[in-house]
Amino acid sequence: MRARFHLPSFYEHYKFNLVFTEMLRNAPQFFREGFEIASFYGAFSPSVWNGGRTVGGGICSERYVRTVLETFNSRGIPLRFTFTNPALKEEHLHDEFCNMVMRLADNGMNEAIVNSPILEQYIRETYPGFKLTSSTCKRITDGERLAQELEKDYSIVVLDYDLNHRFDILEGLPHKEKLEILVNACCDADCKVRREHYRIIGEQQIYYNQHLKEHPGVPFDPYEYDDTRDHPAIKCRCYDRNIFDIKSLPNHISPDEIWGRYISMGFEQFKIEGRTSRPLNLLETYMYYLIKPELRTEARFMFLHNLEANGVVRIDGKV
Repeated sequence: MRARFHLPSFYEHYKFNLVFTEMLRNAPQFFREGFEIASFYGAFSPSVWNGGRTVGGGICSERYVRTVLETFNSRGIPLRFTFTNPALKEEHLHDEFCNMVMRLADNGMNEAIVNSPILEQYIRETYPGFKLTSSTCKRITDGERLAQELEKDYSIVVLDYDLNHRFDILEGLPHKEKLEILVNACCDADCKVRREHYRIIGEQQIYYNQHLKEHPGVPFDPYEYDDTRDHPAIKCRCYDRNIFDIKSLPNHISPDEIWGRYISMGFEQFKIEGRTSRPLNLLETYMYYLIKPELRTEARFMFLHNLEANGVVRIDGKV
């Protein structure tokens, strides 16, 4: 039995995940059967190729990139880059920072999640050593198309989470071991603006990188570049939901379902979202999904103790 989890994020939650990785190594008895860390996903900033539900802010040095890569790769854990910006143009392919990251990470271990056809082709040609993941941002909700995607040259295909409980489709899929299932989606089911949300966030990522080059040291205001403040996708507050809120959503998959049904069907790739989560919410999410229920209290105490000792959280809950 394998339960391979892709966890957020090597950038926003670097120290948090390092502490968690050490806990898995030193106290494996706390963890559910077959659990392993398949990757930490995310993007170093400022990555113009970054996509998903959040603009990656901040600035990383090459030294920091090297440190994070070495930290996790030396422990046998790949980094998987969320290079899913759907708004990219040819001019963005040669971005200096993104290519620097790819060169440093080009060791046969690390991976990239792709959405844009032009970026996928560029990575395949320029960095053939990277395994590629087909992103959920493609919004493939048709069973036949999904089966075709699984036949393509991807190491993993991320399921659109509106299909999480469509067992009529899931049962008949080929290569179930390649299908990655997002278990804690915070979005409303059948969201009508999700694809547009990805596009707007992608454009804002481009604007952010442009702003850094043209106005160094000046705070970034996305509306200075793109007046989308009244767009339904931007007004969406789904990402504010915590682990307790998402349990009532139709696309939520519980730990009992993962270990009781999905794994027995042949699925072994699972994703926990949370690049924008506060540490305490992410902690509780990890406890819920990855720790044996009868050991959560002790594991939570140990994890909190180690997080505090490493300056990630304080006992009063402040970050």
